[in-house]
Amino acid sequence: MFESFSSGYYLGRLYVEPSGADHAVMSRDDHERVNQALYASGDGVERIDWPLVMKIDQQHFSVHGEAGVPDQTLVVPDDLLENTRIRNPPELKEVLLAKADRVEQLLQFQPRNPEFGRGGAV
Repeated sequence: MFESFSSGYYLGRLYVEPSGADHAVMSRDDHERVNQALYASGDGVERIDWPLVMKIDQQHFSVHGEAGVPDQTLVVPDDLLENTRIRNPPELKEVLLAKADRVEQLLQFQPRNPEFGRGGAV
């Protein structure tokens, strides 16, 4: 679903759909699979439910797993979608997924942006 793109991101293509919800979500199975494949170290028991940090255009946001979302689909709140170049959703779109080191850098912004990690933008 995602492949290495740069030192800070993986690149993937997902169908992006709008939502009236307050945070971005994807299929719980896809979310766990991506979390395990890209973030797990393989040492002991690890959490695979951490929010993923994705980027569309210049907009960063956290993504959670949720049941009932179609595979390879990213459901994004309307207000986040407004800040992208997506004009006719659902649209197959290139999506960047932050690598673990990049997520740590982005989380440094959390004190200034308390919405990050709950679906808010960074």
